[in-house]
Amino acid sequence: MVMHVLHALEDVRPARAVVVVGHGADKVVTRVGSDAPAWLKPLFAEQTVQRGTGDAVMVGLAALDLELGRHDGGTDELDDTSTIIVLPGDTPLLRRETIDDLVTAHESQGHAATVLVSHVDDPSGYGRVVRGRDGRVQRIVEQRDATDDERRITEINTSIYAFRRDLLAPALRHLSPDNAQGELYLTDVIAVLAGMGHRVGAVEAPAPETQGVNDRWQLALAERELRSRTNRHWLLNGVTMIDPRQTFIDIGVRIGRDVTLFPGTMLQGDTTIGDGCEIGPNTRLVDCHVGHSSHVENSVGRLASIGDDCHVGPFAHLAAGDSVADGRRTGAFYDSHGEPSA
Repeated sequence: MVMHVLHALEDVRPARAVVVVGHGADKVVTRVGSDAPAWLKPLFAEQTVQRGTGDAVMVGLAALDLELGRHDGGTDELDDTSTIIVLPGDTPLLRRETIDDLVTAHESQGHAATVLVSHVDDPSGYGRVVRGRDGRVQRIVEQRDATDDERRITEINTSIYAFRRDLLAPALRHLSPDNAQGELYLTDVIAVLAGMGHRVGAVEAPAPETQGVNDRWQLALAERELRSRTNRHWLLNGVTMIDPRQTFIDIGVRIGRDVTLFPGTMLQGDTTIGDGCEIGPNTRLVDCHVGHSSHVENSVGRLASIGDDCHVGPFAHLAAGDSVADGRRTGAFYDSHGEPSA
């Protein structure tokens, strides 16, 4: 899930990205380290004690400052007014255009902080955005700490922010765990900055895009939306899908032109499909390479390679390391570890 969030940074291309990890840290570091695009330059910082979002940002800033101090004899790659973007790791539907809009508005208007907000009919569970009479953001109040009037506010905090670097760290030092959770809330930084006379802005995004994933039902809904976006991208770029509702393509998959995908096709991981191929029906390929003008039907492959002008299947099984040479027909029920069909 976190990889979708990190890909939302593609348009702004940050100088550094710090991933703050806690529970399951080893898995996150391994996955992000191997799958991150080259432009991301990820760093990792561990929040050993879960003391809230404010503490997590402190941990991330400390790791960033330490890393930057190691380069060029201590020369800082970022200036004091650089923009720090803070993102939660559970918003996979976030679009990169939205983050670009957030940063553009933040920097062009010279704000100390800019909050990404949404309007919802039922704001239960979300932090409410409290504005002054002039319309400026004054503070964010969490549900547990809100008054009855504040709970009726339908403008919510998405936990996505842009901060001016030189103002963020001092504001974090003013945080206190004096709240219902006993944690350091990053949201309290907004009130600190506004109280110092700094301007805090807001950019609105559609609520479905900023929805967090907290259970398997929300995860399923997010996956359905991501599949729809991914399929639409490929349909507009020369790929034919007989039934997009029964076609599943991971975000990292690469597909050539004039490819036809039949129902029940699943392309996962680092899979590439060459021009003019036909894949499916009922075919799953994980981390596989398929050359040009090949057909793969009713088959399963993992970490395998298929050459050009091949016909694989039906009901073939390609295990890790298997390779089908150019122009070969495997026949039905092919298995490189058993007896291949004629």
